[in-house]
Amino acid sequence: MPNGTPLASRRPTVLTSEDWWAIWLGGLLIALAVFEVVTAVPGVGRWTADVGAAFEGRVLPLALLGLGLALMTALAALTMGGSLILHQAGFFALFLLAVLSYVLANQTGIRAAGVGYAFWALLLGLVISNTVGTPDWLKPALRSELYIKTGLVLLGAEILFNRILNLGPPGLFVAWLVTPIVIFFMYRFGTRVLKIESPSLVIVIAVATSVCGVSAAIAVAAAARARKEELTLAVGMTLIFTVAMMILMPLGIRAVGMDPIVGAAWIGGTVDATGAVVAAGAMLGEDAGQVAAVVKMIQNILIGVVAFAVAVYWVTTIDKKSGTGRPAIAEIWTRFPKFILGFIGASVLFSFVLTPVMGDDAVTGVLDLTSDFRGWFFCLAFVSIGLESNIRELWSQVGGGRPIQLYVIGQTFNLVLTFIAAYLAFGGILFDRVL
Repeated sequence: MPNGTPLASRRPTVLTSEDWWAIWLGGLLIALAVFEVVTAVPGVGRWTADVGAAFEGRVLPLALLGLGLALMTALAALTMGGSLILHQAGFFALFLLAVLSYVLANQTGIRAAGVGYAFWALLLGLVISNTVGTPDWLKPALRSELYIKTGLVLLGAEILFNRILNLGPPGLFVAWLVTPIVIFFMYRFGTRVLKIESPSLVIVIAVATSVCGVSAAIAVAAAARARKEELTLAVGMTLIFTVAMMILMPLGIRAVGMDPIVGAAWIGGTVDATGAVVAAGAMLGEDAGQVAAVVKMIQNILIGVVAFAVAVYWVTTIDKKSGTGRPAIAEIWTRFPKFILGFIGASVLFSFVLTPVMGDDAVTGVLDLTSDFRGWFFCLAFVSIGLESNIRELWSQVGGGRPIQLYVIGQTFNLVLTFIAAYLAFGGILFDRVL
């Protein structure tokens, strides 16, 4: 290679960037599902006392899934300048940890408590990295951003505009009015009142609280160039509080006799993870479950909008203050998380092309497959994040508990404001009742 220039550095960014590879991998998986090349995605079964029940008839399919994901991600790693052999060696161990995360999450008692695979994946990774340490041979496979961004592209496919329009103005009122207010409040409170030194940590926590937890945190962390330790801290807090809210909010709503539709909209606008929203909403009834899920889908649309807004703000304001910013227009495009284009593209494709052509039932079948793929990629990402994180470094970010204070106060503000919006929108005050 002339002048010792690495091959990866001479390739276009569409081949060397994790953002673009997330689009290519997500697009490939969508195509495999649409054209019925893949008709089922293996998973781990539920079990009570005998863990072997989780693997009945599933060992070979899971092995083939692991091999397929290894080959796909190895191609991305190789093109981005990594080693095919080293990636493969580490990936299979990573996949086994992801399988173990699903096994723990699918134990019937644990599942009933709402402690999902994301929590176990992050915990397993943290335990290994902070006890025996993450082995060097495993590190080449730890591409947390590639995995989570691919999962986010697949998440875009699940945001169907026809479903969103079913709730119309009430859903938009709850999801889009409250979110920017909460982000603004938390950012100002974190930087001005709590005086947290890192603005990137504050914005990641604020967006994780107000939009869609981990998914939004990943997107905004890329836009604000947050450190991995800051992202891990935000993700960890989000997962813990999400489990608590998923369990306590439906119980509280039923205990006080709140209108289940209002309660469902409240859940959809405040609980941070889509899966947790669906589970919590379902506890209030079938119609309530649909309302909660659609409010969260409407809110998820803001992932791309907020990521772009943060990129613009960081380039024009934060970086300008520190004197590190380049010319604004070029830097905004550089900072903008490109995988958001895949997220939006998948939503548009399924909403306006595949649904009219294939029909609702066929699209639902495809989405069942893509959502299963999304779960595996998210699980791989959470294990990777844990394996890359150091508790001591995380503790140094806590800064006397101020990030936790920011989350608790911000989430409290979010709960109050979203309840008011949900009551006005779904309680028959501002709009006619939708159900």
